[in-house]
Amino acid sequence: MSRTRHSLRRLLTPYLLLAPGLLWLIVFFVLPTIQMFLYSVSKGSVDLGYHIAWSFDAFTKIPRDFSRQFGNSLMYGTLATIITFLLSYPLAYFTAFRGGRYKNLILFLVIAPFFTSFLIRTISWQIILGNNGPVIGIIHGLDVFHQVPANFTFMGEPIAVVSGLVYNFLPFMTLPLYVALERIDPRLIEAAQDLYAGPWRPRGWIYGAVGGAILGGFVAFGIGWDVLAFAVVGAVAGAATLGAFVSEAFLRVTFPLSLPGVFAGSLLTFIPALGDYVNATLLGSPKTQMIGNVIQARFLESNDYPTASALSFVLMVGIIIAVMVYARLLGTDDLSGGVTI
Repeated sequence: MSRTRHSLRRLLTPYLLLAPGLLWLIVFFVLPTIQMFLYSVSKGSVDLGYHIAWSFDAFTKIPRDFSRQFGNSLMYGTLATIITFLLSYPLAYFTAFRGGRYKNLILFLVIAPFFTSFLIRTISWQIILGNNGPVIGIIHGLDVFHQVPANFTFMGEPIAVVSGLVYNFLPFMTLPLYVALERIDPRLIEAAQDLYAGPWRPRGWIYGAVGGAILGGFVAFGIGWDVLAFAVVGAVAGAATLGAFVSEAFLRVTFPLSLPGVFAGSLLTFIPALGDYVNATLLGSPKTQMIGNVIQARFLESNDYPTASALSFVLMVGIIIAVMVYARLLGTDDLSGGVTI
């Protein structure tokens, strides 16, 4: 009898431990999602109430009326994810392998912005990028040949929105990368170096130039600047970086083992950036509106619940599909382990 009770307890224990989390997900995710979908196929008004009419009019007008906002969200979210990765990986790598006794200090500095409100942090970028701010002042101060127009500005432009997204979500990329890199056994890297996994030349220069040109051109296209100039700068920077600093040991050992951190950091950055509306509201203009701005306005200003719900539902489904495809392409099924190469 006691053995039967013990077996039953062992069988039920995992489910009992999962129960609070599952209940939380059901109450605060599954049920609201169902309610959101029902609103999207409803008709009516806030005053008279909504009734389920199984009308998909709110969905059919999305491609016609909101394609630009969806495009902005996808572009800005992708740019923010790429730029945060390029900034976070060297920082996380240095902290994990070279930080020494300063690791805790560096990590504290990374998360220090979280002690300030998201709204206040975004408003501070209005001052930094404003027409009377330090960035514009430095640009005009260095313009000895007077090539910069007097009305040159960052505010209201895509670069301001992307800059705000990068700043606000940088810790979400840095911390998962640091955790993944911190777990790598240094002996694996030493073994690779002993097996002649040295500097990645000349292929590093070639791949760096090509990849840097593509990346620079994509960033310039996203923020509406000169694609050719950025492609040239990206090619030079990519060739110098991969040719001088990247080794075979990094490509064959360090980076593959850090892919779980890349995967987690990318999701933690891309998903909130895609639905963000604060940065586009405070730093952007009507032409840089993201889909989050439309959803917020439809819910709180227009009281158009069916359209707002349909936009939210499409955004959620699109993110889920994108995450599944990304996980499939990256091949990262276990976020807690390394990748076999």
